[in-house]
Amino acid sequence: MFRFEKEQKTFTLAGMKVGGQPAENPPLLIASMFHNKDKIVTDRKGNFDRARAVEMIKAQEALSASTGIPAMVAMVANSAEEAKIYIDFYCSTSKMPFGIDMWVAEKRAEATEYVAKLGLQDQFLYNSITPWDKDIKGQVRKLKDLGIKHVVVQAFDDQDQTPAGRLKSLEKLLDQGAGDFDTVIVDTSVMNMPATSFSLVANRLIKEKLGLPCGGAYSNGTHMWKDAKTIWSLDGFKAMDAVVQGMASAIWSDFNFYGPIVTAPRIFPAVAAAQILLTTLVYDETGKIPENPNIPIKKYFGDFLEKLTAGAARK
Repeated sequence: MFRFEKEQKTFTLAGMKVGGQPAENPPLLIASMFHNKDKIVTDRKGNFDRARAVEMIKAQEALSASTGIPAMVAMVANSAEEAKIYIDFYCSTSKMPFGIDMWVAEKRAEATEYVAKLGLQDQFLYNSITPWDKDIKGQVRKLKDLGIKHVVVQAFDDQDQTPAGRLKSLEKLLDQGAGDFDTVIVDTSVMNMPATSFSLVANRLIKEKLGLPCGGAYSNGTHMWKDAKTIWSLDGFKAMDAVVQGMASAIWSDFNFYGPIVTAPRIFPAVAAAQILLTTLVYDETGKIPENPNIPIKKYFGDFLEKLTAGAARK
């Protein structure tokens, strides 16, 4: 269940490893900033509470360091001009990777050109090449010309929304050159909370066949369930959100778009706990603990691991 026969690809994004066998590397957690209803945003002209933004970025960096879970930020912008302001701010604040979240392809392309102009290709994750883009081959050529190295490829088929449909969609995109980059990670398109399971199964199918790192925007499922706050109150919503994202991160996921960065204080502990349990599940199946020194279980339960491995050696 937790070991793939297919060799699993591992990529490095600004020093952070993404991919591999389950529990080998902690999942990359990708926060959202400057999204719709983000309280730090004053307007869509690039005015925002910079002090609070710095505070949240530094808080995520601290959580990443303490848990061993790699992290980055995806910044939402409505225009290329707005995106440029966020890019300049972010890169003066953090060395973590970053992405730009823009649905309109033309505006996304303009923001990407600015990234290339600044020479930030090593730090930038392009999000994303999608099945809805009209000219996949042309987009790939443009990205290659700009020196873009790291990309998200989104897998989804409107006509076949099963896990197998996501794999089929991905293979069509790869056939058009979407896989011709230094780093290729696959977003298996979370549509709602219960259908998150389809994305997780798609992760498994893709990792089994292609060995590519997979994940999803699990926050789409939790934050779109508006009734949860009415049913369970805000505290109940927060618990549900943490459980879904922690559980999803442990089931064939190499990265997680986890939602607003303000939620980091609950998401990092949830994912760390899930990864700790995943590590012992993998150990039960394989008899091995991953070599990565930064996995959460080594951060918090070193004594337990020493006793566990020592007992196994005696047997």
